[in-house]
Amino acid sequence: MAETKASEDIANLSFEDALEQLEAIVRTLEGGEARLDDAIGAYERGIALKTHCEAKLGEARARIEKISFQGSEPAGVEPADID
Repeated sequence: MAETKASEDIANLSFEDALEQLEAIVRTLEGGEARLDDAIGAYERGIALKTHCEAKLGEARARIEKISFQGSEPAGVEPADID
């Protein structure tokens, strides 16, 4: 049940908010001060946040790659160079 609530919590985050949380987790884990159980929990949340951020970036890429228009006529699909 707690995992479902955490998943729902992450699903409602914006890309920026998820990235900010992920960066905070990385800083905490790099500091090496967290207890083992806390570090494992943070790592698990970090993986979920990373997955969420990747999905958000994929959605943004898909939106950018939509058909571009010149005037009122479709000009074609232009892939985005986001990498």
